[in-house]
Amino acid sequence: MFSNTLVQVGLFLTVLLLVTKPMGLWIVNVMNGNCKIINRLSAPFERLIYRTLGTSPDTEMGWKQYAIALLLFNLVGVAFVYILQRWQVWLPLNPQHFSAVSVDSSFNTAISFVTNTNWQGYSGETTMSYLSQMLGLTVQNFLSAATGIAVVFALIRGFARHTSKTIGNFWVDMTRSTLYILLPLSFVFAIALMGQGVIQNFDAYKEVSTLQPTTYSTANEAGQLINQTANTQTLAMGPVASQEAIKMIGTNGGGFFNTNSAHPFENPTPLSNFLQMLAIFLIPAGLCFAFGMMVGDRRQGWAVFSAMAIVFVVMAAVAISAEQAGNPILTASGADQTVSVSQSGMALQSGGNMEGKETRFGIVSSALFATVTTAASCGAVNTMHDSLTPIGGLVPMWLIQLGEVIFGGVGSGLYTMLIYAVLAVFIAGLMIGRTPEYLGKKIEIFDMKMTAIIILVTPLLVLIGTAIAVSVTSGTVGVANPGAHGFSEMLYALSSAANNNGSAFAGLSANTPFYNTLLAFAMFFGRFGIILPVLAIAGSMAAKKRIPVSLGTMPTHGALFVTLLIGAVILVGALTYIPALALGPVIEHLLMVGV
Repeated sequence: MFSNTLVQVGLFLTVLLLVTKPMGLWIVNVMNGNCKIINRLSAPFERLIYRTLGTSPDTEMGWKQYAIALLLFNLVGVAFVYILQRWQVWLPLNPQHFSAVSVDSSFNTAISFVTNTNWQGYSGETTMSYLSQMLGLTVQNFLSAATGIAVVFALIRGFARHTSKTIGNFWVDMTRSTLYILLPLSFVFAIALMGQGVIQNFDAYKEVSTLQPTTYSTANEAGQLINQTANTQTLAMGPVASQEAIKMIGTNGGGFFNTNSAHPFENPTPLSNFLQMLAIFLIPAGLCFAFGMMVGDRRQGWAVFSAMAIVFVVMAAVAISAEQAGNPILTASGADQTVSVSQSGMALQSGGNMEGKETRFGIVSSALFATVTTAASCGAVNTMHDSLTPIGGLVPMWLIQLGEVIFGGVGSGLYTMLIYAVLAVFIAGLMIGRTPEYLGKKIEIFDMKMTAIIILVTPLLVLIGTAIAVSVTSGTVGVANPGAHGFSEMLYALSSAANNNGSAFAGLSANTPFYNTLLAFAMFFGRFGIILPVLAIAGSMAAKKRIPVSLGTMPTHGALFVTLLIGAVILVGALTYIPALALGPVIEHLLMVGV
C-alpha cells in the first residue's frame, strides 16, 4: 500500500512541479501583453473587444472603479444565468424537453456558477438543457475563473507598484485571462479528455439494452408496491468534454452529470483522472511563480508554493491513510468481506474503505482527488465524500474551511494566501516590536482592518449558517443521517458554499427553498465579501512607497517565513473551526473506534 501511495502522490507532485514554471511564465507574459505570438495573431480581435467595451489597455482603474466594474459584470451574469434557466423550456437545444428550472433552484445555480462555487442542488442530466449547460453554466465557468485571475493580478500589482493610484483595468484582465489562458488550455484539455472516452455530442438520450435485467418497485393504483423488471437503461448524452475541461482548468467543479467526475462519461480512465487532478492545480501553481516574477523576486513565489505544497502533502497523507485503514466496525462476524486483525485486536477492513469509490480509481486516487479538489476551490468529486471515514471526511472539510489556500482556486487561492502572508508578517512584527512590512510595503491599520474582514467573513457565514440550519425544521428535515454525521453534512454544505468550493457530503437533501436561499446567500457574500477588501488592500499597497531592505527587515522567502505562513493558516483554521468539527467528524471517529 505504501509503495502504491508513494508512486501516485510522488508522480502527481513531480509533474505539477515541472509544469509550474512554464505555466507561470505564460501567465505573466499574456497578462502583461508581452507575448509576441499573441500580439501578432490576436491583437486585432483583442482591440475589437476593447472598442466594444469602450475601454483601452492604456486606461487603468483605481481599486474602487475596478471593484464596481467587477460587481456589475458579475451581477449581470447572475441575471443572465437565472433567466436562461427559467426560459429553457422555450429555447433550442433541449432534446429532452426539460421544463423551466424552479425559481429558488435557478437563483441558487445562477449565484453558484457566477461565484465559481458550482454548488449543484439539482441533477444536471435531468434538469438542464444543452443550451443551459453551454451558454449559461460553461460560459460562467470561464468568466468566474477569469474574475479570480483578474483580482489576484490587481493585488500583485498593488505589491509590485509604488506611489500608484491604479491597479490595472478589469476589462483588459478579464479579456486576456479568458482568451489566452483559459480558452487555449480548455481546448487542448477537452481534446485530451475525448481521447480518453469523454463524450461530446448533441444527441438525444439513448435507450440501450442492459446485460442483466434491473428490478425496481412502482406503486399500482391501490398504492401497493409491485416489482417490475426492465432490460433497458437510458444513457444521458451531451457536450460533456467541453464543460469538463473548463470545470477543472477553472477550478469550477460543476459536473454535467449528477455523479460528477465519478461518471464514466466525465472521467472514464485512471489517466483522465490523473489529468483532471493536474488540471485543477495547474493555474493556481503557475500563479505562485507568476507572483514571484511580478514582484521582482522569484523566491517569494516559491516560498508561497512551498507552504501550499507542505500542507497539501500532509493532508493527502492523512486522508489516504484514513481510507486505507478502513472501518473497524466492520468485523468478521458483521461483514461479508474478509478482514484482518490489528495488533490491538480490532478487526480492520481488508484493503481499506472502498465504499463510495469507483473500482477503476481505487483508494489512493480517490482520496488524493478528494484532497486536491478541496485544497483548490474546485468541488469536482470522483468519490462519495459522504462515504469517507470520519477522518477521511474531516480532511476535505477542513481544507475548505482553511479558505482553500492550498493551492486554492484560480486566483482566489493565491490572493487569500497573500492575505495570510500579510497576517503572518503582522504577527511577526508584533513579536519583535517592529512595524510589519511585506515586499517593501508597511502593513498599516487600514490593511489589517481589511485583512480581518477577509479572514472573518467566511467563518461567520459558515458557523452562523450552520447554526440556523440545525435550529429550524426546514434545515433538519433534509438530513438523511441523524447524529454527528448529519451535523457534518450540514457543516460541510455551509463550508462548501461560503468558501466557494461546491462539493458536498451528498447525504443532505439541499434542493429546497430553504437551502437554495441560505446557500446562495453564503456563496455570494463568501465570494464578494472577500474580493472587495482584497481590492481595497491592492489599492492601499499600490499607493505606498517602497521601503528599502534593512537589517530589521524580516526575509519573506526562507524556511522561517514558510513556517510562519503555515502556522498562520493552521492556527486561524484551528481556532475557528475545531469546536464545530468536534461536534461532527471528531465525535463520529471516536464512536467508530469505540472510545
